[in-house]
Amino acid sequence: MSSANSETTNMAATAAAAGETTTTHFGFQTVKESEKAGMVKGVFDSVADQYDIMNDVMTVGIHRSWKNSLIDSLNPRPNMKLLDVAGGTGDIAFRFLDSAPGGHVTVCDINAEMLRVGQRRAEEAGYAERADFVCGDAMKLPFSDREMDAYTIAFGIRNVTRIEAALAEAYRVLKPGGKFLCLEFSPTVVPMLQKGYDAYSFNVMPKMGELIANDSDSYQYLAESIRRFPTPANFEAMIKKAGFSRTGYRTMTAGFVAVHFGTRI
Repeated sequence: MSSANSETTNMAATAAAAGETTTTHFGFQTVKESEKAGMVKGVFDSVADQYDIMNDVMTVGIHRSWKNSLIDSLNPRPNMKLLDVAGGTGDIAFRFLDSAPGGHVTVCDINAEMLRVGQRRAEEAGYAERADFVCGDAMKLPFSDREMDAYTIAFGIRNVTRIEAALAEAYRVLKPGGKFLCLEFSPTVVPMLQKGYDAYSFNVMPKMGELIANDSDSYQYLAESIRRFPTPANFEAMIKKAGFSRTGYRTMTAGFVAVHFGTRI
């Protein structure tokens, strides 16, 4: 763990010992850090069974090409051991297994309902023997140091209470030479599309959520959480601060999403 991450952890511990309440954001709301994980869990409990359908509807299927691009960046090799965090329904995991002969994936998600959907899909598609599904927190992963060849997280890190802690854990569990890859929405797009992007996010997405998943509030939160996420350049700086080398990112679809990457040396 980098000294900067140690300092952040120590500051949080000092505040807790002094009886101070640390806060974070849940969309545009300010909430206690201790409450956010439960609130995020409520969002994904609500939408788990319709999550993949909503991804297709909201992105007109383009999320599939974004995820394929993430796997291309990973460049899976035979017998690789992947940890896919916040990947409950298996979209990244199954793409990896299709590209890595003899590979094995562990899907770790804090939300048991999302894991239930992913495990069912794995059994139906014949992936069960090469995929484990583990309920765990990205900020305190239940895995040994230097255990994984690669770490992926797609559209999940912005929901973590302390992103710095999740990055530190990603670094810890990777073997030297291990790859970190993150696929995430960006808060800004090319300027000429920003107004339309905002209108779609805050007006259309919640209505789709109500129609398809019977839940507009969760998709309102998802739109807000995107706007609270760092810009690609600022997130790359966070990845570097966690200790990763060879960092970078590339944007796709007019800046709507970015693939971020780094390597543990």
